[in-house]
Amino acid sequence: MKPYYLAITILSFISILTSCSPKVPRPDHIIIVMEENHGYDEVINSPNAPFITQLAKEGALFTDAHGVTHPSQPNYLAIFSGSTQGVTDDKCLDNETPYTTPNLAASLISKGFTFKGFAHTMPSVGYLDCEYLKSSLTGASLYARKHAPWVNWQGDGTNNIPETLSLPMTSFPKDFHKLPTVAFVIPDMDNDMHNIGAPGDSAAIRRGDQWLKENLEAYAKWAKTHNSLLIVTFDEDDFKPVNHIPTMFIGQMIKPGKYDDRINHYNVLHTIEAMYDLPIADTTNAEAIKGIWK
Repeated sequence: MKPYYLAITILSFISILTSCSPKVPRPDHIIIVMEENHGYDEVINSPNAPFITQLAKEGALFTDAHGVTHPSQPNYLAIFSGSTQGVTDDKCLDNETPYTTPNLAASLISKGFTFKGFAHTMPSVGYLDCEYLKSSLTGASLYARKHAPWVNWQGDGTNNIPETLSLPMTSFPKDFHKLPTVAFVIPDMDNDMHNIGAPGDSAAIRRGDQWLKENLEAYAKWAKTHNSLLIVTFDEDDFKPVNHIPTMFIGQMIKPGKYDDRINHYNVLHTIEAMYDLPIADTTNAEAIKGIWK
């Protein structure tokens, strides 16, 4: 083949590859909020969740989003690391960690980006214990390590992150320019809609919705004018086989609307990885989310 025709062939091949690759933006900041144990139909358009319903109308609402599995903990591990790490329950992982497997935080840091995890009612920076402070509503712990997946990679080994990146919610900055590239925000068990032992399911949804409004409404507004993104999702539904959960993206780069793409936590993670050209941590071949970007 003559050099001229070879060059044309190569350029055409590159063009095909590029056109097949999902186009994703690169937000300056992303916040991921995980809520608990409620299905799509229990939350979206519920009178008990007016703020989340408002966010769903302002952003991209996925009508066919799903948790990976039951119970809670494996879903948090999946969205953070692309794997459930073989975990099938909610047991504390203090005797099995730190993991040295790939994860979102380590990948971001290796590429020069930043990460922090903020956990409501976590008592101190780098806290490693499994629980903290009992709830007067549920009798369960308010802070639960099982909902703060980054803690399981806290250390100084391969793919580990320093304890200074694991923070109480009291450290969440009021100046959003000071946020890291990607942050997880985890409400405590009184405010994440988890309702086991609480006086009524609707009350749990109302508490969670109000906490989200009080703590993230200002960021949601700011994100729309500052090239930033808010992702609100749930770990799982209320233990139904379908595991149908609310998931929404709100930000300046979003085309508001309802989207029927079938997605799960791996798709959300892969989308963030694609945004920052990170190595793909998951092995599920989950595609990056496309079609929702301006």
